[in-house]
Amino acid sequence: MKILVTGGLGFIGSHTVVELQNEGYEVVIIDNLSNSSIEVLDGITAITNKKPHFEKLDLRVKQDVQDFFKRHNDVVGVIHFAASKAVGESVAEPLMYYENNITTLVYMLQELSGLNTKNFIFSSSCTVYGQADELPITENAPVKVAESPYGNTKQIGEEIIRDVCKVNGDVNAIALRYFNPIGAHPSTEIGELPIGVPQNLVPFITQTGIGIREQLSVFGGDYPTSDGTCVRDYIHVVDLAKAHVLALQRLLNHKNDSNFEFFNLGTGKGSTVLEAVQSFERVSGKSLNYKIVDRREGDVISAYAETSKANKVLGWKTELTLDDAMDSAWKWEQKIRTK
Repeated sequence: MKILVTGGLGFIGSHTVVELQNEGYEVVIIDNLSNSSIEVLDGITAITNKKPHFEKLDLRVKQDVQDFFKRHNDVVGVIHFAASKAVGESVAEPLMYYENNITTLVYMLQELSGLNTKNFIFSSSCTVYGQADELPITENAPVKVAESPYGNTKQIGEEIIRDVCKVNGDVNAIALRYFNPIGAHPSTEIGELPIGVPQNLVPFITQTGIGIREQLSVFGGDYPTSDGTCVRDYIHVVDLAKAHVLALQRLLNHKNDSNFEFFNLGTGKGSTVLEAVQSFERVSGKSLNYKIVDRREGDVISAYAETSKANKVLGWKTELTLDDAMDSAWKWEQKIRTK
């Protein structure tokens, strides 16, 4: 079975390609390399002993997307990661986010509708819930006005998919609402590889730990939490990748209850930013240089998942801890700096 993974050389995409290939699927990757590296292909190959098919392609170019599907009209499932994903950057560059995240989704769905088998997994986000009224966040929590353009693109994306599924009963889709993916593959062959200054917490922590960054800025120390810093649900990227395979298999095996479903993917446990810092210090044996600074626009106070739906319906649960994730991220950071 041939599976298309867009953004398949990115952080979550590459780990998902590994899990797909471990399960015997034939994988085709599309990536424009705007926030990834071609070297990731070698890492995937080293782990799985199989090189996925790769095409460098910009999904914003409609003709190129159409041409791709003419060549690969035997794709039976699409996992769509390709998107810009930094909250802070989206606040500063909203139009870039709407173009990259919405236009590309529309083009993908247009071509998916022409395939014989129409299975679609969408990389969504817990940001669709905004600042939730109750914690942990269940799938029944209301989708609120987005706190950032990034979050809004995920809300709009889900709405577009829902509308397509309403009028095309042959399209089957699952939106996976991630909480905070971190860590790296235990082989240290692939991991998070931000270009330029990291937009996410953990690579900034590891880059500070290894001396590339002078200091970690912790945005806000006056939130109503146990230590004043934001609470997030940090999920190991390998656990997250495995959930994509199970979601895809749910569609391939016609186990879905409706043709549009959505699931929270998290650990079910919230950790503060300072607890994440302490986890890093624990596994690395290093003292991290950090400073609490002003709050960052677009950040919610606290978000962690109620995971029972994914546990029961997908048969999935997390197996790895915050310390496991930090340890793998630190080993990955050390490896890529010694190349």
